[in-house]
Amino acid sequence: MSRAVAIALVAWGNAWLTGHVGLDEAVDEVEKSAGPQIVGGEPAEVTLRRGLGDLRVGGLAALRLALPEPGDPLGLTGPPSFNAAAIEAGAAAVAVLDGRAMGLVPSLDRRGSSYVGVRWTTHDASAAPPDVPSLAEADRRLTLAMRDATEALLAVDDFAGVPPEIADALVDLRDPDRGDHPLSPGYPPRAHRVAALAGRLSLVVDLALQMDDRGLSADQMRRRGEALRLLDAAVRRALVAACNSAFDPVPGAER
Repeated sequence: MSRAVAIALVAWGNAWLTGHVGLDEAVDEVEKSAGPQIVGGEPAEVTLRRGLGDLRVGGLAALRLALPEPGDPLGLTGPPSFNAAAIEAGAAAVAVLDGRAMGLVPSLDRRGSSYVGVRWTTHDASAAPPDVPSLAEADRRLTLAMRDATEALLAVDDFAGVPPEIADALVDLRDPDRGDHPLSPGYPPRAHRVAALAGRLSLVVDLALQMDDRGLSADQMRRRGEALRLLDAAVRRALVAACNSAFDPVPGAER
């Protein structure tokens, strides 16, 4: 949940900030991913629509995605309290304001027996730019990791032994026109393509981690685990690079 809703907030929030959609449409699209959303804690909580509007008044210029894991604070620059919360959640958004930044960390918001939404807890965040790859670099790394992981999966278990859902997911990687990208209007075509491929590969990782290890040697388990770890890291970097590319210079625009 956290990864998907953070991607939606950053992508559609940036589409709003760049003038490609209105605030109402952006919030509607974000809430399609995980239900109604609020920002802050009681008693000062506000709707996502109000929260984004307040941030805009406060100088909001961009939203950045962070997809950290323990030992890999991807997209984070501190302080430690924000980093810890984001790593525990597995995702965060960083609101870049005028000379400062605010971290937004998602969590499930349950009320009563039927209401399920998302609460974005706010944190002070460093305004320093994170050490994340460019879109081009992330694209190259993702392609290499996809090749290595596919070879490892098919070498450890021949294709006939791979569960059908993983075999289908691997086949889907070859279809560039599925239109299943998670981004919004205004992003460059390469970002849409990279995000779509990363999303499909994320599914491959999730499914492969559920595969039975029975009958595998220790070396086979090690090889498969390492390939999946590297693939997941490449997927997270690709998603971060794609979502953060909304403000990248357009080639040739300066001419």
